[in-house]
Parts: sequence; C-alpha cells; structure tokens
Amino acid sequence: MNSIPGQEKAFPWKFVLPLYLGSTLNPINSSLIATALVPIAADLHVSVGSTAALVAAVYLASAIGQPVAGKLSEVFGPRRIFAIGIIFILLAGLIGGLGHSFAAIVLARVFIGLGSSSAYPSAMLLIKRRATLTGLLQPPGGVLGGLAITGMAVAAVGLPLGGLIVGSAGWRGTFLINIPVAVVAFVLTYLWLPQDEPVKVKGGFRELMSSVDVGGILLFGASITSLLSFLLSFPQFQGITLGTAVIGLIGFIFWELRAAHPFIDLRILASNLALTRTYLRFALSGLVVYGVMYGASQWFEAGRHLTPEQTGLALLPMAVIAPLISFPVSRRNLVRGPLVLTGITLILGSVGLLLLDSQSSIFLIALVTLVFGMSMGLFTVGNQTALYSQAPENQIGTAAGLMRTFGYLGSIGSSALTGIVFESKVDDAGLHTIATILIAVSVLVLLLTIADRKLAFPKPVPILEKQQ
Repeated sequence: MNSIPGQEKAFPWKFVLPLYLGSTLNPINSSLIATALVPIAADLHVSVGSTAALVAAVYLASAIGQPVAGKLSEVFGPRRIFAIGIIFILLAGLIGGLGHSFAAIVLARVFIGLGSSSAYPSAMLLIKRRATLTGLLQPPGGVLGGLAITGMAVAAVGLPLGGLIVGSAGWRGTFLINIPVAVVAFVLTYLWLPQDEPVKVKGGFRELMSSVDVGGILLFGASITSLLSFLLSFPQFQGITLGTAVIGLIGFIFWELRAAHPFIDLRILASNLALTRTYLRFALSGLVVYGVMYGASQWFEAGRHLTPEQTGLALLPMAVIAPLISFPVSRRNLVRGPLVLTGITLILGSVGLLLLDSQSSIFLIALVTLVFGMSMGLFTVGNQTALYSQAPENQIGTAAGLMRTFGYLGSIGSSALTGIVFESKVDDAGLHTIATILIAVSVLVLLLTIADRKLAFPKPVPILEKQQ
C-alpha cells in the first residue's frame, strides 16, 4: 500500500500539517455543537427548537462559503484565504465564548461556517500547485486522503469530546476551544505554508470585482440560501422559498454565461461532464449515508428504544471504519473500484435497513451501520481523487468547494426526507419507507458509476524531475 513515488519529498510534513489541522475545523465544530444545544437553550432562555438555527447557520455558511473561498483562493492566493479563514474561527471562538445573547451565538456559528469553509478548497489548490511545481503527475493520494481521513476521524471523536467539554467547562467551552486551535493553525500557516504570489489585477477596483465575480457570488448565495431554507423547512412546504431558489438559479445562470471571469464556469461544467457526474455521485451518496445518520438514528431511539448511549455505540462502527478504509484506497489513487464498491455497499446497507425492525439486535444494527461506514470512506476519497484529476488546475479551488456544496445538498436532502417520513410517527414502517428510497438512490449511484467511462483505473505515470 505504498504511496506514489516522490510524494513524501514533494509534500513534507511541515507542508501538510497546517492543511490537516485546518481540515478538522468544520467537522469538529459540527460535532461539538450537538452536545451544547440543550445547555445553550437553558442558559439563554430560548426553546430547544430554536437552537436548530445554530446547526443551520453552519450549513448555510459552509454551502455558500466553500466555493466562494475556492474562487478567492484562485484570485488572491490560497495561503492568504486559508489564513483569513483561521482568523474567522478565532473570532467565532471569542464571540461564542463571550457572547450573552442568542443572536451572538448564531453569529459565531456563521463565522465558524465561513472560516472553516476556507480550509478545504484552499488546501486542494495548494496541493495541486505543489504537485505541479515538483513534477508529480499523479494525484498525491496519501496527502489527499489525509484531508478526508482527518476530517472523518475528528468528526467521530467530536460527540464524546463535546460531552467532556460541556461537562467540565460548560457550553461556552465548545466555542472557546477554537481559540487555541486557531492560534496554532495560524502560526503553522505563517511558518510552513509557501507564500502566495503578489496579486496581479490590472484596471483597479472595478477589474478586481470583475475577476472575483461579486455579482455571481451574490446570486449563487441567494439561490443556495433559498434552496437550503426550502429543504430545511420540511415537512412543511414553503413554495415562496422554492420559487426564490428557482428564480435565483436562473438569474445566476444568465449572469455567469455573460461574466468575463465567472465565479463558476458553467460552460466548463457543461463540457466537462465527468466532473459534473462526480458532483452528482457525491450528492447522491451523501444523501444515502446521511439518511442513515439522521433517519436511522432517530429510529434507533424512538422505534427500537435504544438509549442515547446505545445509539452512539450502534453508530460507532460507521465512524471507525470510514477513515480506516479510506487510508489504503487514497494512497493507491483508486477511483473506479472504490466508487463501484460504494454503490454496492450502499445497496447492501439500505437492504439491511429494510430488514431491521423493533426486535432487531444491537449487533445487527451495528453491522448495518458498519456497511454504511465503508460506503462513507469509499465515496469520500474516491470522488475526491476523481475531482483532483478532472477539475482544471486553475479552477480546482472553486471546483473542490462546489463538491462540498453538493455534499451539503445531499446531507440536507436526507434530513428533509427524514422529516417527511417521520413527520407523525417514528416506527418500523417509516424506517422501511426510508430504506426503500435509499435503495433506489443507491442503485442510481451504482449505475452512474458503472456507465461512467471516464473513471479508469490508475496507470503508472513517470515522475518528472523538477528543472533546476
């Protein structure tokens, strides 16, 4: 399971450590907040239901912020945007840790979403440029896999860590913990990541705004905000937000087709169908996997009557196997095989859900979640490697961020599905309805993968020596 020759020399640990640390900021904060919601509601005198805004704030900020951070990294430099994102995390820790109103806590969560959004797309751009500079023609699988694995591993420990922090330091500790982490990340970024080239934009402020495509970003943000608000409103149907999303999307398309420097080059998406299919696979696979985390986990407690501790144990195999299976796959730059296996394991896991009922043993439930953990590890690194090879080098920051946006759409879509099916009652019939839908989506993922001729097994590529 050796990594690509020359990879260790091209990517020393000082280069990758800040990137890995940055990749933990989003998943750790997403996990930590789960244990803090009830204490926040009690301390700030708001309803527990209102705290859903704290979760939605990060979703919305991240879904918009990921591709925006990618675009800004391409224009201003990935190291600068990476560092600015860390500063946002630092401010979030201060605002959330010291704030005394619910609005301040929501603002802190927005800052967390925006700040952590800069890490992944800027890291992908830094890695791509480094690989090109050192003549590494194959994707640096070990480095790319590290980005995914650290995120998954940290997400797995986030819930128990959050419980320890809230128990010892109160809910404010889940925000204050970001301060030392952000300080360390900023220092490592300043010391070890290569400096960006000077920003070269001719024509002054107007040309600068054109190169960033502020209009496209605003239209994208408006349409995504409306779409996610529509999905988050389920089981209620809000036609106004759906209509706003459609109008915003149409306006965004017309704007981008006429922009001199489009935020998202829709023409490339139309011509680069392999990349478009990667986005679709990522969203659909995420819908199935998160359908288990959101839907099945509710059934574990309300339908199977497991305690919260037992539910955590039932989901633990999913959290553990995902990073473990990602490691060998990423280091060998495997794409087609893992993505085919993703479709197969998604189908097997969904069929397993269909076989569960209120009398099923915890062992059987854990076995089903283990299968979905395999799916999570496979589809994350498989699609990431595919994107690295398919996206244009000068647009990989935006492309990487956009893939994360599609992942958020799949995740929130699964939450909407759960809300519709379990609206009146959480029971075996509802679980089986979700399972049936997930089976259909899983079959679609498998068919899309098998029919995709652009997904080939990796071939050895010679390493070019850097010219002196």
